[in-house]
Amino acid sequence: MRRILRENAVCALVAAASCAAMAWLGLYGFAWNDYENEARPAFEALAHGHVLRFLQLAPAYGGSLIERAPFALLPGLWGGGPLAVYRMVAVPCLLAIAAFAVWLCARMRAEHRSTLARALAVGICVANPMTLDALELGHPEELLGACLCVGAVVLASRRQPLWAGVLLGLAIANKQWALVATGPVLLALAAGAQSERGAARVSGRRAILTCLASTCVVTAAIIGPLVLASAGGFVSSARGAAVAGGAIFQPWQAWWFLGSHGALVHGVFGTPLRGYRTGPAWASAISHPLIVAVGLALSAALWLRRRREHRALDERSALLALALVLLLRCLLDTWNTGYYMLPFAIALLAWEVRGADRPPWLVLTSVVLPWFGLQELSENHLSPDAQAALFLVWTLPLAAWLGLRLFAASRAPVAQADTPGRSADAHESTVSVLGRLVSTS
Repeated sequence: MRRILRENAVCALVAAASCAAMAWLGLYGFAWNDYENEARPAFEALAHGHVLRFLQLAPAYGGSLIERAPFALLPGLWGGGPLAVYRMVAVPCLLAIAAFAVWLCARMRAEHRSTLARALAVGICVANPMTLDALELGHPEELLGACLCVGAVVLASRRQPLWAGVLLGLAIANKQWALVATGPVLLALAAGAQSERGAARVSGRRAILTCLASTCVVTAAIIGPLVLASAGGFVSSARGAAVAGGAIFQPWQAWWFLGSHGALVHGVFGTPLRGYRTGPAWASAISHPLIVAVGLALSAALWLRRRREHRALDERSALLALALVLLLRCLLDTWNTGYYMLPFAIALLAWEVRGADRPPWLVLTSVVLPWFGLQELSENHLSPDAQAALFLVWTLPLAAWLGLRLFAASRAPVAQADTPGRSADAHESTVSVLGRLVSTS
């Protein structure tokens, strides 16, 4: 234990300091962000001891509020006000991403990765501009959801179906978009079921059932009180999130140019949004169900291909599948805004550092920097149509390349089992930016 603490002390200090800096920059106040309208009433009710009222006022992602509820009570110990509650309920999300960064750094050290690669990975985890955007807009739960989804895939690949299901259940309760992680998690568990031996097939199926059962139990345990206390209000809000209304139609998505320029569009607080389009009702109605359906279809296609070739899915491929479905979520969601890309970036980082003996340049150059550039242009009065065009020019080729990379992995030689100090794909060094792939043996 002392050796582990000593080896990871520097990384933990850097991650903690980076999270503190992000909190200082992003949690300055909640006026005019989503927290004020969605989460603040429920957390303030809880801080005053009104548990039932807390459950009744919880928004569609009320499960995340329950998971973070103990931190909302801490400011009462020193008489902290609403601002202290706002900051404290973001702490578990920041702690989750800091712990994930330390784990990733420790894993890279065991695989003898360079100091630059480890430092860049930690920096992308805890100090990227998407994290700051999520904090400023009042959605730190995106960090927590990303870590839970990646953790579920990793545990599933290590044949820990019970704990993989627990993390997946926590992620789904945290925010419903985590449903898209179900396919990659089950893909990682399905390896045993693909064996030709009957005992292994039964074991693989039992693992899948165990994972699904634990996911359902954990999700129900968190969501159940919300359903019972709200007398249908929570169900209605969750249904509204599942089937998106036409009032929210953002430029960063694939459906944008199907919208029409008509009456002036207004934002949540009545702010006129000049140049914005009104989305077609059918696109808003199908976008969220389609995201889940596309994720399951992609996972099913990958599973059928692997089954036909009698190949198990390794951890790195499952992480790549998770990254791809999270990117497709951004493309297909009519509500897509800046921080939606954060879980995708975290999943892609976990995939990239797993098999490439180099710094994670792909995440930096094809996700973080383009996102930052587009965000800056958007804030400097770039027209919504131009924003949408640049977003599609950036994300469509990236999604296509990731899909080709994912399915091309089926034709690659079977990777050796993981050993200490060696990646499962250590025989291949991949150098890539967007679409160019150079491999050296």
